[in-house]
Amino acid sequence: MSTLEMILIAIGLAMDASAVSMTAAAAGFANDIRAVFRLAFHFGLFQAVMPFIGWLLGSTVVDYISVWDHWIAFALLAIVGGRMIYSGIFPNEKELTIDPSRGWVLITLSLATSIDALAAGLSFSVLNVSIWLPCLLIGLITLILSALSTWIGKLVGPWLGQRVEILGGFILLGIGLRILVTHLS
Repeated sequence: MSTLEMILIAIGLAMDASAVSMTAAAAGFANDIRAVFRLAFHFGLFQAVMPFIGWLLGSTVVDYISVWDHWIAFALLAIVGGRMIYSGIFPNEKELTIDPSRGWVLITLSLATSIDALAAGLSFSVLNVSIWLPCLLIGLITLILSALSTWIGKLVGPWLGQRVEILGGFILLGIGLRILVTHLS
């Protein structure tokens, strides 16, 4: 597998994390450098580690994982997305406002958006590809694209107002549905 192919795979895998980063910034949750760093770092780290885990698991457990991975990713994204939609519809209930750049929500989103990277790692194992360069490229490209996406989100956020959180919830649901449909078809 060429380096260009690995870069293209990394860009494809980074799209979900970039969409979440953009939505988080547009909703006003990633306005300082620390929040941008948390988002980019966690998404990049999970995207780098998951292919390695998939590669380690290799072809011995691929049948067991492939049966459930898309359902897990869908459930995680649906829960967080549903809560964001609810929070956007009922903005006065401050305790329901979800900051995707902190705590368990950040970990959940990092895990959910990196399930595809686990599958990519399984593929690398089956193709007998060394895992170190793909892990580095996937993690680094995700980190960079997530950071850039927060900047774009900050630009569009003021125009969209409170609807951003609702839109973000639907984006997460859409990503979850795409993962589910892709694996079921």
